[in-house]
Amino acid sequence: MSFREQRGISLCARGDACTRQLGQSAGRKENRSAIPRCAQNDTGGAPRFLDGLLAFLLTVLCVSLSHAEVLDRVVASIGEVAITQSDVEREYRLERLLNGQWPPPAPDAKALEMARERLTYQKLLLEEDTQDLSRDPALEKTAAEELAGVHGRFPSEKDYQVALSALRMDEKQVLATLVDQQRILRIIEERLRPEAAPATPEIETYYRDVFTPEYKNTRGLPVPPLTEVQGQIEEILVQTKIDRLLTDWLAELRPSRRVRFYGSVTRDK
Repeated sequence: MSFREQRGISLCARGDACTRQLGQSAGRKENRSAIPRCAQNDTGGAPRFLDGLLAFLLTVLCVSLSHAEVLDRVVASIGEVAITQSDVEREYRLERLLNGQWPPPAPDAKALEMARERLTYQKLLLEEDTQDLSRDPALEKTAAEELAGVHGRFPSEKDYQVALSALRMDEKQVLATLVDQQRILRIIEERLRPEAAPATPEIETYYRDVFTPEYKNTRGLPVPPLTEVQGQIEEILVQTKIDRLLTDWLAELRPSRRVRFYGSVTRDK
């Protein structure tokens, strides 16, 4: 399945979810030789007691740090911008919400890998936007209509709010995600559609070799003439070619934008 075929493009993103900087592990060893010692005297036990307590607490801290686990990790990056494991998992759950699959099934490794790829490339494409379309009324209207459809699939307002809470997102954040999706669709259309127009021989070949036999097998009716279905065939060919052009474009952008993927995104057991 192509990148754009995931729920029409399946580009669900929350901008600020993808902009964390690369972090460092907290599991550094402490230099125990540098532990300060309280001044001791021979006349009181309090300094010795405090000294012992401080040493004990620092020892506990060192043991805790040595066993610390990384709660989140970077699984992809675009330049200095990091995408973490939790970003990818939320992307997967958000896609399921928008596709009407809630509660979402537990993702396998392949589903998470695909979510990571889409999340990374959607961020990459948003960086290619040369105009600020985030406040475009047409985009906002389309996004609001889609969100209303998502909302309407829930049996009650409470169920809807529980789903948003599980995503750790509010309705405004989901709406912003849908606006970004519309921006990306427009970027792709404006960039690639002019190059995707099919030539007349391509249309005729598709009509003869693909459309006609499929129509006969599925409809069992006389095949309509090419003039009646030419527009439909043209759009099929345009979308197919846009998919190929998009794959090539992303491959060109990856080196210049320093796109990197790190390890697997299989959920920890």
